[in-house]
Amino acid sequence: MSNQVPSHAQAPSGVIASLPASRLEPLAYLLMRTVFGIVMMTHGVPKLLGTSHGSMADPMAGATRLIADVLHLPGAPVLAWLVAVLETFGGAMLIAGALTRPLAALMTLQMIAICYIHRQHFAWIDRGMEYPLVLLAVALLVAARGGGRWSVDALLAARRRS
Repeated sequence: MSNQVPSHAQAPSGVIASLPASRLEPLAYLLMRTVFGIVMMTHGVPKLLGTSHGSMADPMAGATRLIADVLHLPGAPVLAWLVAVLETFGGAMLIAGALTRPLAALMTLQMIAICYIHRQHFAWIDRGMEYPLVLLAVALLVAARGGGRWSVDALLAARRRS
């Protein structure tokens, strides 16, 4: 009986395969956190600037309408403005890894609300909820894990320890 791994079952060679997980995981997490922050910013900036976003001519008005008419929450204009600020400045702070857990927790709540809004459709071609559902999972992971090795949060924690 041989203890050797068959050649077809071995990991592929290459730069990524040669990196130990201890080095690759923090890079992958930084990339995910950065992309998530950028995606959030691309939704917030048009709201704050009053510019179109994709097929939405006035995303702030759209957000206000959804908050009022679908979620039935009071103060929809104020809540829509807070969402735009969270997406824009919170997204930028996630990229830096600053206040990561509380911001990601707020974004988790936001994604739950968006999934609820789009609950009738799953398919993305029908403005469904699978895209917000993926963002919900990312936000929840970031809220649970925090900024990671390369973040302002980690830098501040290291300074407090020294």
